[in-house]
Amino acid sequence: MGDNLLDAEHEQPLLINRSGSEDEEEILDTRTGESFAGRRMDSSGTVGTDPRDLEGFSLFYWLAQGLGALIMVLVVLWTSNYRGGFAWSSNPALEFNWHPVLMSLGMIFIYANGIMTFRYMRYHRKRQLKLVHACCHVATFLLTVVGLCAVFDSHNLANPPIPNLYTLHSWVGLTAVILFCCQFVVGFASFLYPGAKQSLRTALMPVHRYFGMLGFLLAIAAALMGLLEKAIFALPNYKELPGEGMLINCIGALMVVFAAVVIFVVSNHGYRRVPMAEDETLLTAESQLG
Repeated sequence: MGDNLLDAEHEQPLLINRSGSEDEEEILDTRTGESFAGRRMDSSGTVGTDPRDLEGFSLFYWLAQGLGALIMVLVVLWTSNYRGGFAWSSNPALEFNWHPVLMSLGMIFIYANGIMTFRYMRYHRKRQLKLVHACCHVATFLLTVVGLCAVFDSHNLANPPIPNLYTLHSWVGLTAVILFCCQFVVGFASFLYPGAKQSLRTALMPVHRYFGMLGFLLAIAAALMGLLEKAIFALPNYKELPGEGMLINCIGALMVVFAAVVIFVVSNHGYRRVPMAEDETLLTAESQLG
């Protein structure tokens, strides 16, 4: 939206769009300094209520939460009931079972909640949203580190040792983890660190958003490959679809649906957060600190 000058004869203010990214819009009265955050100008130049359609948001958001929780329950049920439960390095075969649980919890469920933060907590201040977003990714990182340690230990301590990083699952999964770590570092330096310039944040936002979604989709793809790999390696009668095979397939199918719902919530323009009036003040103060 470009600058829009209202009829000068009626002494109307000059209203401009001052947005930091395509996610956000703010209408500013340049004469009074009044911010109409969360509002837009219609075709006649009148500031009105935000037209974004939130219909169905609660349904899809909580559907994603329900699917994510169900996936975690089924993964724990699978690894505890069919794969023998959990252990640490004393039993490498059981230590492996931490890998699907922790990676599903971190790189799928919590990761998804992190990228949906700016949709669900739309009425919270920007600083609060950034901190929640960062905390989700810190939790994802910690769970991922433990999950990777579990799988490498289970391979290296096995008798005989099992080779590492030779399957497509491991290649795609490691790519997702590396991309996530890069996103975390760049995101912290650019969006959470108070000294970063607003121009830099604006330029990086589309890139950050794209690679964040790409990392999530790679995690889903790696999980699907891992489920199939485990089913083929561990179930000689997989083609007959035994109970464990059915459970594995259901987990994979639910992950696909979960990813589809999360992508819909995040990519739907009507669900994007409208900035609050204090957002600009916060950004200005942060830039001055730099």
